[in-house]
Amino acid sequence: MSKILVFAGSARRDSFNKKLAAIAAAKATACGAEVELIDLADYPMPLYDGDLEEGQGVPATVAAVRNKMIAADALILACPEYNSSITPLLKNVIDWTSRPDGEVAAPLAAYTGKVAAIISASPGGLGGMRGLVHVRAILSSIGVLVIPGDVAIASAFQAFGENGQLVDEGTDQRLTAAVQSLVRTTLALQQ
Repeated sequence: MSKILVFAGSARRDSFNKKLAAIAAAKATACGAEVELIDLADYPMPLYDGDLEEGQGVPATVAAVRNKMIAADALILACPEYNSSITPLLKNVIDWTSRPDGEVAAPLAAYTGKVAAIISASPGGLGGMRGLVHVRAILSSIGVLVIPGDVAIASAFQAFGENGQLVDEGTDQRLTAAVQSLVRTTLALQQ
């Protein structure tokens, strides 16, 4: 059984990407994976600062998220797009959790050998696709195998129904296919 950690790169309470992360988590559970969905708002972190790290060590919230990532086989990241790129929150989480922590964690321990699916929902016409390009580049450069088949959902104000599910059947099927691909790939690499 694969262990998958799911989160959105947004702390906003009504984030489209938090909704998308929840849907993806349910789909991964339906595929037989052991899934943990977290909300980064529950893990506030200061902006990464090498002097802060050297003087005070790794914040407890960073260690908690990093440990969840290390324990997982795969990640599903729902990535909002800010000005055609990655959100500051998501970049900060990546920067902090990629750091070594004495004998507790080696550099990039939360990323090396992981498999990830990246997805996005945006009010814009491209669905966050430009930001996903940056997320893919960052993750790939730190040892993550990012599966093909990113899901970028445009016009997010209309994409979710009152029940919180995706309205468009084709979009829902693309998300299902991406999650299934992640689970299959992760299981294949575990053998």
